[in-house]
Amino acid sequence: MRITTRRAVFSGLAMVGIAAVLAGCASAPAKSSSSGSASKFLPCMVSDAGGFDDKSFNQLGLEGLQSAAKSLGTTFKKAESNADTDYAPNIDGLVSAGCNLIITVGFNLSAATITAAKANPTIQFAIIDDAADANFDGKTDEPNIKPILFDTAQAAYLAGYASASYSKTGIVGTFGGQQFPTVTIFMDGFADGVAGYNKAKSKDVKVVGWDVASQKGSFTGGFEANDTAKNTAQNLIDQNADVIFPVGGPIFQSAGAAITDSKKDIALLGADADVFDTFPTYDKLYLTSVLKGIDPAVQDVVKATAKQKKGTFDDTAYVGTLKNNGVGIAPFHDFKDKVSPDLQGELDKLKSGIIDGSITVKSYLSGS
Repeated sequence: MRITTRRAVFSGLAMVGIAAVLAGCASAPAKSSSSGSASKFLPCMVSDAGGFDDKSFNQLGLEGLQSAAKSLGTTFKKAESNADTDYAPNIDGLVSAGCNLIITVGFNLSAATITAAKANPTIQFAIIDDAADANFDGKTDEPNIKPILFDTAQAAYLAGYASASYSKTGIVGTFGGQQFPTVTIFMDGFADGVAGYNKAKSKDVKVVGWDVASQKGSFTGGFEANDTAKNTAQNLIDQNADVIFPVGGPIFQSAGAAITDSKKDIALLGADADVFDTFPTYDKLYLTSVLKGIDPAVQDVVKATAKQKKGTFDDTAYVGTLKNNGVGIAPFHDFKDKVSPDLQGELDKLKSGIIDGSITVKSYLSGS
């Protein structure tokens, strides 16, 4: 299914799925302990197929769970998925393990999460990057599911502006893993930020790899660091892009390899986490990263759920924005002296404008 509009219904992801079934089997739920006194509240988590050591999305979720469990003085359980066929068995395993809250990491787990929540109304669920709205009616399908969402277009706008400012060739590029709204929201914001720079500076920096108007662009078909991702990055390099923004978990690692092999002066952007810290192999390439506050969001949801009275559950969606620090961009690190000395001040003004509403950044989460 091709998403052809910027206002595509986020919850439709549950109907998309992954066409190809990968090899592998579900891992048994792993029990981990934390310091502090014992607690009856047991928070749990199921990863997407990227695993908990993806240096990005799943890892941030697990770190949030670990921190929350430590703060509450309780234990936690986790189940790692190796393929999409693992989702339902992993969730069922955590249900059987007595989990009070089960957090599923990523929109690919939406269908399995909705099914499990319906079958287990006394267990609370949360899902990262999905509205759990397979009915397309604007409401979460089950009252015991809390969506954890991020308006990353806002932060990506800042990164796009910075990329256009830094570019020497006047061409920047982006590509994604799969064409889902949670991926293209980054790409839309990035391209809009470039457009914002062009308007402010009377420039004509071009974006390759993604067209906002047509919602068409370059995708690898998955979220693995592989030759396909490397070749996709190489295609942008061949188009003279000197800033590349891969969106989709570990695919940035393949872009880093392509840039290194090219021996060209090309900057790389990370997504979700500050890849300068999580994957320092290419630290000299990282201009910045578009941050998704998965760790603190998970902590907040786990702690709030643990403190709720029995029989109550707040299923109101958490939406991370620049205003609540749920999204943002990382420092320029080694590029601090390479960017314009005026850039940070310009970004600070843009951020304030987005927060106060004087600058509109379109996304399906903002309703525009």
